[in-house]
Amino acid sequence: MVRAGLSTERLVRAGAELADEVGFEQATVSALARRFDVKVASLYSHLKNSQDLKTRIALLALEELADRAAEALAGRAGKDALIAFADVYRDYARAHPGRYAATRHPLDPEATAASAGGRHAQMTRAILRGYDLPEPDQTHAVRLLGSVFHGYVSLETAGGFSHSAPDSQESWTRILDALDSLLRDWPTP
Repeated sequence: MVRAGLSTERLVRAGAELADEVGFEQATVSALARRFDVKVASLYSHLKNSQDLKTRIALLALEELADRAAEALAGRAGKDALIAFADVYRDYARAHPGRYAATRHPLDPEATAASAGGRHAQMTRAILRGYDLPEPDQTHAVRLLGSVFHGYVSLETAGGFSHSAPDSQESWTRILDALDSLLRDWPTP
């Protein structure tokens, strides 16, 4: 018998909230059952297991992040688009640390195809069109941006920049300025 009020969507959203509160790795079916004060077995009509929950949280997080990025990019180009895109990632990671961690969760090919991951790549490439980079340089630049955004956000959310001046916002602004400059004057091999 399915408990009234429980649905896969509600459980995944609650799992995402749980991930933000206690960490993505601790977002399990057991923890979710405790949150709803139900037996673990009662959730199996909605979720296969904790891996299924984590995959669904990852898909939700990728979708939320893509929606926010698309909204932030609307009408922007060049450096403005680069900054808006980067700020969306940073703001999302700071507001939703568990969900942000979920965006890095490995997905199987079927889940990857169903995810908003492709939208993220398309938006990054759209930003880079403003810098007129040919292939394979555009792919290198996509990887650079992803590495810088994720690396900075990961270090910052772990407290890595809280011990020294200048403020991390100042560094973030300078880094984005440097990325813009690099993209405008991309080195040739």
